[in-house]
Amino acid sequence: MKKIFIVIILSFIFVSKMVYADELIKATSGILIEKDTGKVLYELNADKPLAPASMTKMMTLLLTMEAVDNKIIKLSDKVVVSKDASSMGGSQVYLAENEKYRLDEIIKSVAIASANDGAVVLAEAIGGTKENFVKMMNERAKELNLKNTNFTNVYGLDDKNHKSSARDMAIIASNLLNHPLILKYSSIYESHLKRSDGTSLWMVNTNKLIRYYDGVDGLKTGYTKEAGYCLTATGQWNNLRLISVIMNDETKEQRNKDTIALLNYGRSNYKLKKLIDKSKSLGTVKVDLGENYKTKVYVNKNISILSKLNEKEKKYSYKIKLKRLKAPVKKGSLAGELTIYQGDSIYKKVNLYTRENINKISFKKTFFKIIITMISGTIP
Repeated sequence: MKKIFIVIILSFIFVSKMVYADELIKATSGILIEKDTGKVLYELNADKPLAPASMTKMMTLLLTMEAVDNKIIKLSDKVVVSKDASSMGGSQVYLAENEKYRLDEIIKSVAIASANDGAVVLAEAIGGTKENFVKMMNERAKELNLKNTNFTNVYGLDDKNHKSSARDMAIIASNLLNHPLILKYSSIYESHLKRSDGTSLWMVNTNKLIRYYDGVDGLKTGYTKEAGYCLTATGQWNNLRLISVIMNDETKEQRNKDTIALLNYGRSNYKLKKLIDKSKSLGTVKVDLGENYKTKVYVNKNISILSKLNEKEKKYSYKIKLKRLKAPVKKGSLAGELTIYQGDSIYKKVNLYTRENINKISFKKTFFKIIITMISGTIP
């Protein structure tokens, strides 16, 4: 009888936890992921296609950041406000036709004030036209394997064919965070946009958690009648960077409560140990016939271990196997393999890559290098 009673109690506890998980948020859809590993910590209807509202602008900002990194455009470049951009409704910073702004000022207007007019300026600066930029957005969505996303505009106003999901939004956010510069803008609570006539517009971040939840530093809110209240938020606590997405909440207050519930859940249950930092070199490979005879190698993303807070920490080790390269070598060339072990078992294998272009050395330079080598007595 006592055993039966214990089983009943344990079953009740299990069911209670399941109900609690379902009731963690009140939004129609939501997800919580950890950035480095991409592991899903919580989800509810995460693949349900819904109107994303201004969270759409994360893709607009992602393509902008990628254009900056690829040197297609510079942050200091002046961009012109078109008639189309100046006539945008909804959330805006009232950009006037033919005004010129630095690109980074427009990025800031989108990241802080969710400016529809700013989003159009970015789209035209990167894609030439809004229509071409939307095409670029959808092509990037396919590259990211976003299964429930289709864009028809660059700012997120309602359209029956303009849809995304919480999971897809989290993936976009994760890729946007690969450009740390975005946090410089999304973490600003208030700022001013200076106009050409000397006046300025006060901008306040639409994401109030930037000020009221310690550690949150982004990323994008959204609201339309169809979409309801939406929010993609991110923050970092020690090494743990979380990304939460809330879609179709009834009120702004509930949207914030749901986001806080997800972030609290992640912080109180998980920890992250960074094994390999993508910014640190893991060695050098030799480059035959190159202007540089060796180059450093790296992993292309942080290698981290996510575990429950109460789990015993496991021991990891790794071995590196490097290739010998021959010039010319392009940035991003495969240069070796990293094998990570958990105890005696293989946990993961990861490729290693170069991060610089190395041209083939000319005959003249080869001759002088041989002479210098002979004089110095060193062998490359």
